[in-house]
Amino acid sequence: MKEQQTPVLDPAVREKISTKVSMVGIIGNVVLTLFKVFAGVVAHSGAMVSDGIHSASDVLATFIVMISMKFASKEADEKHPYGHERFECVAALLLSFVLCVAGAGIGIEGLKKIVGLEPVVVPGMLALVAAGVSIVTKEAMYWYTIKAARKINSSALTANAWDHRSDAFSSIGSFAGILGAILGFPKLDAVASLVIACFILRVAYTIFMDAINKMMDHSCDKAFVEQICGTIAEDKEVLNIDSVKTRLFGDRVFVDVEIAVDGNKLLSDAHQVANDVHNRIEAEYPQVKHCMVHVNPAQTPDAD
Repeated sequence: MKEQQTPVLDPAVREKISTKVSMVGIIGNVVLTLFKVFAGVVAHSGAMVSDGIHSASDVLATFIVMISMKFASKEADEKHPYGHERFECVAALLLSFVLCVAGAGIGIEGLKKIVGLEPVVVPGMLALVAAGVSIVTKEAMYWYTIKAARKINSSALTANAWDHRSDAFSSIGSFAGILGAILGFPKLDAVASLVIACFILRVAYTIFMDAINKMMDHSCDKAFVEQICGTIAEDKEVLNIDSVKTRLFGDRVFVDVEIAVDGNKLLSDAHQVANDVHNRIEAEYPQVKHCMVHVNPAQTPDAD
């Protein structure tokens, strides 16, 4: 049985859903940023201040996603005949850069406290409460965003969702570090900051590589290609599948197919077979933006 494909909605609907999700993210992150930075300063927790800075970077990341979706949703034009979907990849690259800078800054500050270049202060209970609130809130925001990302098949929104989850993970590190510091191990707060930095840098790397792959015309995975071949083979007029090539274009897919049909067919009949294959692939695989089908005459044995 063929796996269910992710639906790709029209550009206007994709932009509307993305804007709604992004606004929820902005409001949530602004509130969390103010709360966590306030709690970190009042409770003398470097880990919580670092966590707040991470949330602040999320606000910027969400704005990047909103702008990218607006540009990516534009229809094809004379200068961009294949559309603007790759703008989402550009946004993902910018997002990875923002995360990398935030992660590096947090890691350096944590390392300074660990080696004794900056004083270490035992945090208060307010920082622990803030970490707990952040864990729950950011995990909820992750699931809300990733559900929308899958619905509209958006790499930029997916990157934003994982940014929320990385913040949840960093808050877990904050919670553990703050708790350890309160229990008598003051440097654990700084260690938590370093752990948070590692999480952020890892997410930045993952987002960066995903965007690069999509911008480099990376092929689809083997399973998807096999599904395409299975669909083509269902057409009894197709005697052989000579070639199937796929390439990612942002979050969409281009497919180039070469099929063999009876060489004795009329040109109009061979064209109809190609048209049937083209229509079926684009209908059954919504993520396919365009399918190009080339017809070859089937090789026949030489007569004696």
